[in-house]
Amino acid sequence: MALTLILHLFIGSTLAGVGVIAVLVAGYGTLWPIVIAGLAGFVLAFPISWLIAKSLTGK
Repeated sequence: MALTLILHLFIGSTLAGVGVIAVLVAGYGTLWPIVIAGLAGFVLAFPISWLIAKSLTGK
């Protein structure tokens, strides 16, 4: 559980950053597309972090 949360810190910020940059490059520079992209990266990082932690610990 602790490993999953630590991984989420890094994976979540990376995915949120990639999402925000993708939205900005696409030309959507207003508040809500940026917020939605950041939240989508944050939420998407939970299952990814869990899968990576599971594969690292072997459980």
